[in-house]
Amino acid sequence: MIISHPSTPSAPLREKLRLPRRLLFLLLVPLGMGLSQFASQDPERTERLFSGGYYPILSQMFNRITGLVPLSLAEFTVVLGIPAAVAWVVLSIRKAVRSPGEQRQRLLNLLSTLLAVAAGFYFIFVVTCGVNYSRMPFAWHAGLTVRPSSAEELALACVDLIADANRLREGLPEDEEGVFQLEKSVFATGKASRTGFHRLAQEIPALGGDYSPPKPVLLSHLWSYTQITGVFTCWSMEANVNIDVPDFTLPFTMCHEQAHLRGFMREDEANFIAYLACMESEDQAIQYSGASMAAMYAMNTLYQADYERFCELYATYSPGVQRDFAAQSRYWAQFEGPVAEVSDKVNDTYLKANRQTDGVASYGRMVDLLLANYRAKHGVE
Repeated sequence: MIISHPSTPSAPLREKLRLPRRLLFLLLVPLGMGLSQFASQDPERTERLFSGGYYPILSQMFNRITGLVPLSLAEFTVVLGIPAAVAWVVLSIRKAVRSPGEQRQRLLNLLSTLLAVAAGFYFIFVVTCGVNYSRMPFAWHAGLTVRPSSAEELALACVDLIADANRLREGLPEDEEGVFQLEKSVFATGKASRTGFHRLAQEIPALGGDYSPPKPVLLSHLWSYTQITGVFTCWSMEANVNIDVPDFTLPFTMCHEQAHLRGFMREDEANFIAYLACMESEDQAIQYSGASMAAMYAMNTLYQADYERFCELYATYSPGVQRDFAAQSRYWAQFEGPVAEVSDKVNDTYLKANRQTDGVASYGRMVDLLLANYRAKHGVE
């Protein structure tokens, strides 16, 4: 007896059957938008169910997997994956053009694949970190009261921060030009930067978790043309840092990206958390990074509020701190240009799209948290 096998669909028919299945992925877009809108309506619910619920479990699980590789997977994806994807698209288009009678179907398949991939990436973004933009403010977690502050309060906070920066700068290693230089390697500094979070978590549980150290980006010098010092990539759950920057800023950046990794996506909050984590470290160099960067943010705000007082207080920086700040200015001056301008506009659009309505100006709101912390520290109502 002859048993006949069921015939398989012809190639064109198989291509037509795949198209509807790919298009199903497009449903992830409205689903993600709905989830984002749902989260924004009730921050306490978002905190309870997502940010303080399954996000820590999800993020730590994937971070431990990607953390097995010490280098940035995100960087390798950009350097190798994107060119490979572009090459695949070009070759697919050429193949479609050279296929008489199947051009339309092949191009539709290509388009549907690209849209399905984009929809998948968007949905992963929403469920891994996008919803966290709608969580309860960090001030709520830390028990701080944020309110409008006077220029005098700002100046007093600057005095405190400058004193900390000057004190912590003493005795730290320097290069031949007298500029601060990290003694530890990048990897050792990354590991050490986590200790502040472990100590903070005893008072603020939301900052807890067992995460791998930040990852250095190998092409950091080229990355500096975008004037970006760090990026948290939710698709690989990695904290990526630019290691070409002046050394005194690096630990602060590492802690900033680790704040994102822990689900605090607002830039002003990530900056403030980075300051707290640095100051809780047992490493003097990391403490100095936090104090000096916090002083810089506060002084930049004082520059706008009271220029004369700014000039008066700037003169109180120790020579070592002033050398570090001058080195930072020289470093970033070499990267000014159209790439930096485009990068700034893209970053501004991204922040506004995620309900940070001030755009890049939201970085300055870190000072509101610094002032709230100053009042709590000194018992000021």
